[in-house]
Formats: sequence, structure tokens, C-alpha cells
Amino acid sequence: MATWRSSLLGLALCVLGTLAWAQVPGAPARVVIVSSDTAAVYAQAAQALADGLVRQGVSRSDISQSFASELVIRLKSGQPPHPAIFVTLGSAATQALVEGNAQAPVLSALIPRHSFESILRSNGRTMSGRLSVIYLDQPLARQLALIRLALPQARRLGVLCGPESLDRATELKTLVSAYGLELHQAVVTQPEDFSTALPRLLNDIDVLLALADPKVFNSSTIQNILLASFHERVPLVAFSPAYVRAGAVLAVYSTPFQAGNQAADVVLGVLRGQVLPDHAIEPSDFEVGVNVNVARALGLSPDAAQLRMALRRQEHQP
Repeated sequence: MATWRSSLLGLALCVLGTLAWAQVPGAPARVVIVSSDTAAVYAQAAQALADGLVRQGVSRSDISQSFASELVIRLKSGQPPHPAIFVTLGSAATQALVEGNAQAPVLSALIPRHSFESILRSNGRTMSGRLSVIYLDQPLARQLALIRLALPQARRLGVLCGPESLDRATELKTLVSAYGLELHQAVVTQPEDFSTALPRLLNDIDVLLALADPKVFNSSTIQNILLASFHERVPLVAFSPAYVRAGAVLAVYSTPFQAGNQAADVVLGVLRGQVLPDHAIEPSDFEVGVNVNVARALGLSPDAAQLRMALRRQEHQP
């Protein structure tokens, strides 16, 4: 385990060093990538972002990277960088730039919707041409389309809602009928709510859709949810590959590489004189994950590659 963690840290520092050393001494970078920490997902996204910019003609010397903790020190010292744009990866980096009142536009990426909205509320900010986001969360329409493709017999869709996902359930209500589904929801506000809400919900549904809400789906609850849904033979459709590995039947998600590439496209627009979108940007590219063993045990046989291809066709993607 120690060796694995050291490898990840080494990867992150390697990417940081590659980008930082590329900068010409004394020359301000046009793009500053700010990672929340040394996690591999941020290192991978930063590398994909930098490589995407370079492929489109941006000099690598115009790109640098920092960690949120380092940037906070520079902001407090009155010596902030002055790029054309900041790209923040994760919640801590976004929080640092928003609280520090960065003077350049800020594009936030690899951040869940609830985290970004919480940062906006706590700082009295709104999205604008100076502050925008590419959400980590997948569009609800894409998740529903995946369910219809992979589970065509399913009609009753269930969701477990917490305080931060109730608004998504409201949005779901306007979408489900278009996909031939009916929505059943249970609200969980306290840990003890699971003992009654989850069994009642599972008894009434054909498929359970996980909405990203840390009060509902977290390391303390996920195993109980997975075991209960499997026992009732209700497939769980999740939002991350980690949950697929843990026992969810399906998930649709964007990789750090895909997130970095999409951020590069937005940054290129800013470097060419455009302003940031004043609305949230949904992830464009994605992967589909399938837990083959759990699917087989439930009598299902979804194919990840075929599902991804079918979803992309529906969305008119190449």
C-alpha cells in the first residue's frame, strides 16, 4: 500500500514538475492549472489538459501548475499569478480561487455539482463569464438513456435523495415520462432513515439510480445499499467506476483524461478572446462501466462498449 501511494504521489509531482519547469523564468503563464492535492486523478486531468492545449498550438511554456495550498500562500502574500485563465481541479482548488477573488477568469473542473454550488453560496457568487464550471456529474438525460438501453424492461425508477440531491429528483420528475419510466423516491436525512426508507423503496422499483449526494452514498452506506439492492434483485446504476467495482451493475462517468480534454477546449476559447459560459457545462465525453459478475447474477448481460456507442449515437456524437 505504501508503495502504491508513493507511486501516485510520484506521478502527481512528475506532472507538476513537467509543467512548472516548462515555464520561462520571469514570464507569466497564460494558463495556470490549480490542483486540489496530489491525487492521481488531478495529475491525469492536468496532463490531458496541458497536452490538449499544446496540440492546438499553445506553447508549453505558457502553461504552469500549482497546488491549492501553494496558491493560497501566494494570494495571501499579495503576489498572485496573473494568467489569462485559471483552471481549478477539484473542490479545494476552486474554493481557494473563489475565496481569493482571483483577477483572471476561473474554470472549475472535476468537481461535483453540489460542491460547486456550495462554494458559490458560501461566497455569495454566481456563475458568469469570469467563473464557470464543467461538472463531474453526468446529465440526468444521459443516465436515463443508459437505463432504457441496458434495462429495457425496467419501468419503475427509484432514487434515494438527501439534502443535496432533492433538486435533482425534482429535475428527474420532468424527464422520466419521456423515457417511459415512473419515478419513486425516498428521502434520507438521517442515517437511521435507511432502515425503513431503503427496503420500502426497493420493494416498489425495478432499478435504483444513485444520485451523487454524500449524505446518501458514502463509504459508510454504500455496502448496505448494494447488498440490499442485490438481495431484492434490483440493479443499481451508479456514477463512478469505484461503485461498479463495489457491486453496482452499471455506471456512466467521465475519466480524468476526458475531463482534461474538455477543459482544454474551453480554455482555448478564452485564449482566443471568448468569455467563459455563464452557465454550467455538462461533461461531453464519457465511459460506461459494467460489473459483469453482478449483472450475470441478476440475469443481465449489458455490454459496456455497445452501450457507450449507442449513447453517443443518441447524442449525435462521433
